[in-house]
Amino acid sequence: MAPTLQALGIDRMSVEDRIALATAIWDSIAAEAHPPLLTEAQRLELERRLADHAANPDDVVPWEQVKAEALARFQR
Repeated sequence: MAPTLQALGIDRMSVEDRIALATAIWDSIAAEAHPPLLTEAQRLELERRLADHAANPDDVVPWEQVKAEALARFQR
């Protein structure tokens, strides 16, 4: 069973100390070697999309349009 915030006493730390601890934990994770975060299929799909974008750089949708359409879907 993984340790809890309560068992480690983290819940009794100040917000500032908890933020510092979270940052230190994140930095320690980032410093370790880890396996690729993408599967081979995901990597190939990203390469395909990048190649498509390089071949058709003007075939884009502005963020404002994407956001407006997404918000409209959820407001129905």
